[in-house]
Amino acid sequence: MREIDTTRVLCSLAELEVTGGRGFAVGEGDWPLRGFVVKTASGVAAYVNLCPHAGHPLNFRPHRFLTSDGNLILCHSHGALFARDSGLCIAGPCAGQSLTAVAIEVVAGYVLLGADVDVERLANDPL
Repeated sequence: MREIDTTRVLCSLAELEVTGGRGFAVGEGDWPLRGFVVKTASGVAAYVNLCPHAGHPLNFRPHRFLTSDGNLILCHSHGALFARDSGLCIAGPCAGQSLTAVAIEVVAGYVLLGADVDVERLANDPL
């Protein structure tokens, strides 16, 4: 079995079973990279937790990123709706724009931050 770099673990796949999404923060200081992981039809995806419309976090409550039926990602500030598998805004004030994807990999039941992700760049200039 492949060894897991625990410094890159964002969540376990089991944690996604409860709400379908899980928030994370990676990095140091006042402005870490804030993002979230969601289950998709093909596995999992991760995005920066920032609505492209006004730069607000998508969620008000921890780990709550999906519509009540769990089909779409919801910006709780503006009501924008995003496809879980692509991050594309399909309805709302930012229609046609996309969430910023974060590279991840799944190893032994854990979602890990991609080895080449520039955390500082994404935290400071996600769009």
